[in-house]
Amino acid sequence: MDFRQADLDTLKQLLAVFAEAFEDYESYQSAIPSDGYLNKLVEREDFIPLVAIADGKVVGGLASYVLQKFEQDRSEIYIYDLAVLEEYRRQGIATGLINKLREIAREIGAYVIYVQADHGDDPAIKLYESLSTGEAVLHFDILPGSSQSRGNL
Repeated sequence: MDFRQADLDTLKQLLAVFAEAFEDYESYQSAIPSDGYLNKLVEREDFIPLVAIADGKVVGGLASYVLQKFEQDRSEIYIYDLAVLEEYRRQGIATGLINKLREIAREIGAYVIYVQADHGDDPAIKLYESLSTGEAVLHFDILPGSSQSRGNL
């Protein structure tokens, strides 16, 4: 298994892996970013894409972001997407990707890596529990431009 930071072609393949794994072709395949956009993204120090290659193709990967913190002089890494094609699961690929990200986190001095899991996604929850300490949180999506409010702060 080869774990590496992604170039443009592997990023596009990773989008296809995410589409298949998440069964969300609309989000990951209907408007694939241009090469110019992807070039700008991979040149940023706060974007860390990793891919797993087996049998000559991308079979899994993750997209993560380095977040500079305000409360202290430190950063943390957020794993936004992580997926492995079904036929390659339970072979240590996701763990290998996270361990590679751990190495990168140590190199850049990140304080912590965090990831979210959906209720009912038991395989992901089991993986994350095996590698970390858990914390129950709520997730809210706030749409830009909306001025609706349910109360005052």
